[in-house]
Amino acid sequence: MINTSVKTLLSSTDYDSKVEVKGWVRSKRGSKEVAFIAINDGSTIHNMQAVVTIASFPEEVLKTINTGACIGVKGKLVKSQGAGQMVEIVAEEIEVYGAFDEAYPLQKKGHTLEFLREIAHLRPRTNTFGAVFRVRHAMTYAIHKYFNDRGFYNIHTPIITGSDAEGAGQMFRVTTLDMKNPPMNPEGGIDYKEDFFGKETNLTVSGQLEGELAAMALSKIYTFGPTFRAENSNTPRHAAEFWMIEPEMAFHDINDNMDVAEDMLKYLVRYALEHCKDDLEFLNSMYDKELLKKLDIVVNNTFKRMSYTDAIEVLKSSGKKFEFLPDWGVDLQKEHENFLVEHFGKPVILTGYPKDIKAFYMKLNDDGKTVRAMDVLFPYVGEIIGGSQREEDHDKLLKRMREMHIPEKEMWWYLDTRKFGTAPHSGFGLGLERLILFVTGMSNIRDVIAFPRTPKNAEF
Repeated sequence: MINTSVKTLLSSTDYDSKVEVKGWVRSKRGSKEVAFIAINDGSTIHNMQAVVTIASFPEEVLKTINTGACIGVKGKLVKSQGAGQMVEIVAEEIEVYGAFDEAYPLQKKGHTLEFLREIAHLRPRTNTFGAVFRVRHAMTYAIHKYFNDRGFYNIHTPIITGSDAEGAGQMFRVTTLDMKNPPMNPEGGIDYKEDFFGKETNLTVSGQLEGELAAMALSKIYTFGPTFRAENSNTPRHAAEFWMIEPEMAFHDINDNMDVAEDMLKYLVRYALEHCKDDLEFLNSMYDKELLKKLDIVVNNTFKRMSYTDAIEVLKSSGKKFEFLPDWGVDLQKEHENFLVEHFGKPVILTGYPKDIKAFYMKLNDDGKTVRAMDVLFPYVGEIIGGSQREEDHDKLLKRMREMHIPEKEMWWYLDTRKFGTAPHSGFGLGLERLILFVTGMSNIRDVIAFPRTPKNAEF
């Protein structure tokens, strides 16, 4: 007999058929005559109930079936006699795969999210994290589907890199050198020519620069991979290891870039609403009573587009006392981003940022002070997408690199694309975890990654 998922069985109307289900026991209750065992296999937030006649099974077997045990049940699928489910299984055979004597850490009671992070190897078995990780899977699939259906090509860019795409320097070093006795150069520094790659290398913070190279041949590409940032930050929005989606598009200006970003975000949220209904309703009831409303706002509204300069004026004239005073030339804080989204009642896309607070590769506007950058701001999470039209002019790009002390000798290949067949192009980065925070209503990035990596934490 072929094992059938709980999700499939719960929607079946093939009554009186012989079925088999395997999973983990969520609860066991009953009387001296009958036991009701709730089984979950991770395919859905809902459980399959197995009805067990006590006299039909050995006592020593039934004693091992407690919360957390792994079992298989064969029996007859029937209409449920109780509330809460349409069907249930009348058990005829039970096989216990995994039982235990010690106390199970996930008892049928409320656990704090902080406690569950300490047992991240078990937390996927909870309703909360089963829901979060199913939503994360759905969003991962939907991202690939969105780009594939629109003629984009997925490019696998390097995880180990010799360049710093953001110019921030907060990178994890990759080396095979003996750090207790490293080779030294004549200047007294570590001689990375003796290292594995013959140069200093790090874990990437972005696949963008390499993605641009591919876009100059394939026109529309996207990267989807892990990125790393050695930022000693313990906020609910930051992790040292996270996943980025980065499309790069030839022949797209900043307006085209905004169009793609808005269309993609609406597609993804709509996909979640259509395919993750049960999980989202659970998360809405447990963690964010406004979750479904926020998702609907994204889908049903045209995003507000405005310049950074205009946004500063809105903030200044709001009369609100911000912790950080808004002023032209200063990057926006989360409190500013949240205010703008709440003020307009919809997502906001800001453009025309001061060049001094943005990366070297962004195209300068004619005013010489601002660049064709864009940030998409969402309720609660703030910036969910950052992007720009890239500078395609070789001489202008080289000038900006020198102004920002970007080592041009190491970036010769990036400059080459501006020498040979350059083209206008744009792109952006979407942090997957920021997206999952928004779609699930969770409040901490550590709760949307199976095994988070944060300062002083690399467990599991």
